[in-house]
Amino acid sequence: MAPIFEQTSEWNLIIALLIGIAFGWVLERAGFSTSRKLAGVFYGYDFVVIKVFFTAAITASLGLLFLNYFGVLDFSKVWMPTTFLWSTIVGGIIMGLGFILGGFCPGTSVCAVATGKIDALAFVVGITLGIFFYSFTYEYLWEDFREYGNIGNVKIGELIGVTEGVAVLIFILFGLFAFWLVDKIKKEYNIKDVEY
Repeated sequence: MAPIFEQTSEWNLIIALLIGIAFGWVLERAGFSTSRKLAGVFYGYDFVVIKVFFTAAITASLGLLFLNYFGVLDFSKVWMPTTFLWSTIVGGIIMGLGFILGGFCPGTSVCAVATGKIDALAFVVGITLGIFFYSFTYEYLWEDFREYGNIGNVKIGELIGVTEGVAVLIFILFGLFAFWLVDKIKKEYNIKDVEY
């Protein structure tokens, strides 16, 4: 029964490192170490990020659903963070603005630094400074706000009142709609895939 190793096992760190290396390699191969490709979705000239995101999310959600259904994965042993609604929304806005302005998210910026991109290095330095600022001012500025809007360890299906299978189906349909919409926009405005 998965998870493969108990939470206290040092093997978790080794597996996490290997997954991280594989994830970085995939990001680089997909061209996600280029800020122009990543920011292109916000400016309407490159939609690869949307397609990759939905493909990965649909694959992962279906995989988890079937692993749970067949008894391979025990959801009760999978750690899930508590959802703090308002701090999540504010954090998402901050990250989104950083994504638009800098052209990277935290993961892709590290991947781009590994390929020698100076703009990504500046982005990582900014992330690091932001982390230190948040850490050193947490108890004075952020602690009360972070706890506001605590809705617990909730899954989307529970939140909207449907089973996990129905929630995954809704997400898949939404992803397929996003694929269709992106292709329609590309045809309507004659947008060609950009090579970097």
